[in-house]
Amino acid sequence: MNDKTNEMHELSPIGLLAHAIKRERLNAGLSVSELAKRAGVAKSTLSQLEGGVGNPGIETLWALAMAMGLHVTKFLEQPAPQLKVIRAHEGMTVHAEDAPYAATLLDNCPPGAQRNLYRVLAQPGRPRHSRAHPPGTVEHVLLCRGRALAGPLDQPLSLEPGDYIKYSASSAHLFEALEPDTLALVVMEHP
Repeated sequence: MNDKTNEMHELSPIGLLAHAIKRERLNAGLSVSELAKRAGVAKSTLSQLEGGVGNPGIETLWALAMAMGLHVTKFLEQPAPQLKVIRAHEGMTVHAEDAPYAATLLDNCPPGAQRNLYRVLAQPGRPRHSRAHPPGTVEHVLLCRGRALAGPLDQPLSLEPGDYIKYSASSAHLFEALEPDTLALVVMEHP
């Protein structure tokens, strides 16, 4: 692999996952053999995962996390940008090994933060303009039905069902329904 190919692999979902598993194993001071034993997975499986090969099920990730005393989301975290959008068919998705079940982590809650969840039903017409909230406030929107514009006042994005957006609510922002009965889950995160 050349440097450019290697860099692209490291930024892929499986590359990020491989890096996170190895990082957490080293932080825990465990060898590959010891972690594999504690988690009940084959050493070769763990080596492959750390090498960016394979597609682990949620059960395998859960076993590795539990063996290190971590929550499984620790493996799925990515650096937090100021504005984050995950379209309906994007993101780090893990599948169950024993059921037709897939989970995509949209965001994780920082330590000490408080989150309030709101179900929003909006109609086309005037957009809902919100003033700046206290510093450090973050808003998350998961569009469930309809279409909408949402985000910072100077940078709203068009959302379709299943799309997710995260942005700083410490500046003016808006939500505008583009179709009747637009439904969204809105999460306000406060430090």
